[in-house]
Amino acid sequence: MALPANASGLPVEELAFPEIIELNVGGQVYITRYSTLTSVPDSLLWEMFSQKSTESLARDTKGRYFVDRDGFLFRYILDYMRDQQLVLPDHFPERGRLQREAEFFNLPELVKLLAPKLSKQNSLGDEGCQSDPEEPSPGADFARSLGAVACSSDGKCSGFITIGYRGSYTLGRDSQTDAKFRRVARIMVCGKTSLAKEVFGETLNESRDPDRPPERYTARYYLKFTFLEQAFDRLADAGFHMVACNSTGTCAFAHEQTDDKIWANYTEYVFYRE
Repeated sequence: MALPANASGLPVEELAFPEIIELNVGGQVYITRYSTLTSVPDSLLWEMFSQKSTESLARDTKGRYFVDRDGFLFRYILDYMRDQQLVLPDHFPERGRLQREAEFFNLPELVKLLAPKLSKQNSLGDEGCQSDPEEPSPGADFARSLGAVACSSDGKCSGFITIGYRGSYTLGRDSQTDAKFRRVARIMVCGKTSLAKEVFGETLNESRDPDRPPERYTARYYLKFTFLEQAFDRLADAGFHMVACNSTGTCAFAHEQTDDKIWANYTEYVFYRE
């Protein structure tokens, strides 16, 4: 009498893996079913977990199976393997990298779903960029319909730039002692790529979004310096003025012995040039 087989094609009694499997993918821990990992025949995960022995598979210090890939993007790989459907958040910025992960895990149908689409205007659509295309603003369409140009005679164009930073400070008991501020770790820049490059030039770190076209928007740039006043001076010299700001703060930690409280805050400044 033949033994019953599961999705991997192996008899149940010959499987070397439990029904529930723990994975460590790039430092991120995932817990899933064996049937999910073997749901796509001939994929890399199918090959890994259809073996009769586990000796060839790498493990971390806690015995979890280790895969040296992007732990954040693996959640979308795992979602796809559950029902063979691709569902991504709106304005997903890592489509190109996810396609590379799909190629590594040998998921050809997922690679096709992630491939850049052809458009009528260009041989390659906008999906080849690192971020999804932004929706055009109604104001921009109206300006184009009137033939208006939102740039001055010297080539400087209008627009917004947002400066943001995260910081922390320590406050003593009953707020009676002076607050101790920590230095700003990173100043982030959001706005149109061309405006950000015009204002900050060589002091702009573009490593997180290096191929962004000048007419597109980004929220992934940050500055190579950590002085807010220096950023403000550059914006003022370029003709920008502050139009809004906001800040939030939360008590991240309280010292049990001294009652000192460490507060974490995030602040944004919005600048505009007409």
